Amino acid sequence: MNNKKIIAKFSATALLGALCYIGFMFLKINIPTPGGTTAIHFGNTFCVLAALLIGGVEGGIAGALGMGLADLMDPIYIVSAPKTILLKFMIGVIVGLIAHKVAHLKEHSDDHKYSMKWAFWASCGGMVFNVFADPIVGFFYKNYILGVPYEAAKIFAAWSSVSTLINAVTSIIIATVLYSVLIKHLKHMTFFK
Repeated sequence: MNNKKIIAKFSATALLGALCYIGFMFLKINIPTPGGTTAIHFGNTFCVLAALLIGGVEGGIAGALGMGLADLMDPIYIVSAPKTILLKFMIGVIVGLIAHKVAHLKEHSDDHKYSMKWAFWASCGGMVFNVFADPIVGFFYKNYILGVPYEAAKIFAAWSSVSTLINAVTSIIIATVLYSVLIKHLKHMTFFK
């Protein structure tokens, strides 16, 4: 990979990471529960979009950095940053694996129907992972690492599963639509996976 492509990938990762930060920090609705606060937000949308556009690892890094930084900057979520960084990185990796290793989206970027279909399925893959992993990892993280009482951690996991499902559905729809619009204009760019 030449220097120009490395710089372009780094820049695209940083830009999409900033969008993940904005999507979580400013486009969210907090939901307080006895075990902590969960949120409905648009950060995952940009994490999925990043993985579709620039690849799984880079998309995961964008999501992990953007939403991890948002957690660190918000006193409500600061203790959740390690969990966020891990889960958002995994979302990106899963979406990228399906989109670029299974479906080979770059080779089919001219086939709009094919691209839409696989962008949708890749987004579903990452979000299905998150729907299950976020409440489960969140429960164990809250209960065993942060010392939140069992019942409070269980209530938090239940609320978290609802907000995570809402986030997943909106992320799948919006990321797929954004990808289908952006890919027409970005497929010849250096950073495109």
